[in-house]
Amino acid sequence: MLKVTRGLCGECPRAYPVATIGNFDGHHLGHRALLQTVVETARKAQGTALVLTFDPHPVKILAPRVDLRFLTSPEEKLAHFEAAGIDEVVFLDFNPTFAAMSPDQFAGDILHRSLTLSELFVGNHFAFGKGRTGRIDDLMRLGGQYGFRVHPMTPVMIGGDVVSSSRIRQLIQAGNVERATTLLGRAYGIRGTVVHGMQQGQAMGWPTANLRIPADRVVPPDGVYAARAVHGIQIHDAIAYIGTRPTFGAGERLIEVNLLDQASDLYGQEITVQFVAWVRGDDTFASADELSKQIARDVEQARVSLRRLPQGVQ
Repeated sequence: MLKVTRGLCGECPRAYPVATIGNFDGHHLGHRALLQTVVETARKAQGTALVLTFDPHPVKILAPRVDLRFLTSPEEKLAHFEAAGIDEVVFLDFNPTFAAMSPDQFAGDILHRSLTLSELFVGNHFAFGKGRTGRIDDLMRLGGQYGFRVHPMTPVMIGGDVVSSSRIRQLIQAGNVERATTLLGRAYGIRGTVVHGMQQGQAMGWPTANLRIPADRVVPPDGVYAARAVHGIQIHDAIAYIGTRPTFGAGERLIEVNLLDQASDLYGQEITVQFVAWVRGDDTFASADELSKQIARDVEQARVSLRRLPQGVQ
């Protein structure tokens, strides 16, 4: 079971701690490779696989005006760590005092004296300390000084793209959810509780489960997407719409999902909507009948995209 520690614990003995550091938003293929290396190294040494992360996200303190949106919720992130085999996640409070620590203080006080690290795996562009002035060469030097080994990791590349959370955010916000799926290794999803809507879809013969959009999550542009709806252990092919329903007069921006070939009453239940492929942008139609005919065409296009989804993509 994953252990979650908030703050530094001076009396938390850990067998041969092998760690990595980061925010791990998205748990993409680069994150997975890094975590797998940490876990495998810890297992060989009968040690502890450890993740050091921060709350709040450093950008919230260092650049509070930046509208940073996330790829994963805190609960999803912990679930990913546990699934990867991590033994313990240590959350440090990222505040102005912490941000002012020099690279030497961070390595000596946090990594050595508090966490007693044996080995540390980080990306080869890792930066740390006040003003991000510490670089990988500094970390390797300090590791030698304080008695822990530092292993720089090269980034994962796919088709010319560095796999990174920032790149995946860009792709999703541009509507390129197919490319985002490739870098994530799974379809990007948003989880929420199904709420009552205006029943326009039901009246047209396309009943939908409606989700409110979380304020802090990355959201694709308004439009129609081939999708999957995950409810418990069940995964349903679906078509999803993001928008304000301009044909009926603009309303609240929602995610609306229609389960293909499946009728379910999901009100009040939690589902995850995964965005598989872009179908079309949001449009205004002259009548509900015209919209219904367009949805039928959208469904056929969505089915084609869903059939193309690679095996093993979760």
